[in-house]
Amino acid sequence: MNIPENKKKRQSQEKITKVFLQLIQDKELEKINVTDIVKLAKINRSTFYANYIDIYDLADKIKEKMWNDYLSLYPTERDEHKHSYNFLPLLKNVKENPIFYKTLFKLNFDFSDYYNLNLETEEMIKFYGTTKNMDYHIEFFKAGLTAVIKKWLNNNCKEAPEEILEIINTEYKEKSLEN
Repeated sequence: MNIPENKKKRQSQEKITKVFLQLIQDKELEKINVTDIVKLAKINRSTFYANYIDIYDLADKIKEKMWNDYLSLYPTERDEHKHSYNFLPLLKNVKENPIFYKTLFKLNFDFSDYYNLNLETEEMIKFYGTTKNMDYHIEFFKAGLTAVIKKWLNNNCKEAPEEILEIINTEYKEKSLEN
């Protein structure tokens, strides 16, 4: 493929993504349309369709890229499929990139995929001391973490990441999530 063609395609995708990220801050995904994007990005409709099937395809591709960016916070955990239970890198990243995480949540991201890949039952048994109702404990934890981060984002991340980590750890009453 021709290198200038690749550069042009990448630039078009960047324009489309930038506009989409702006629009999704104020609109629900279902309310965003191709016409809005091409007008704001100042591109032809055919340019959009040369890159994406529809708005949902665009959203899926953006979510996938964001997911990979998120996983890059935890390279060892990603490669070994083992969670470190160190939430400070995540919380620092949330504070530094609130639009990124607000967008992830608007695209229905809830950390479940990550934890489904990386929570080891063995580690959770050590944490809780039992296998009884383990799936409920894990769901409670994931939902709680998601809710705390969403609340923090809605408050414009006023607290320091270390304060939010303390809130999370306090909820687990002296049970350390770190090894």
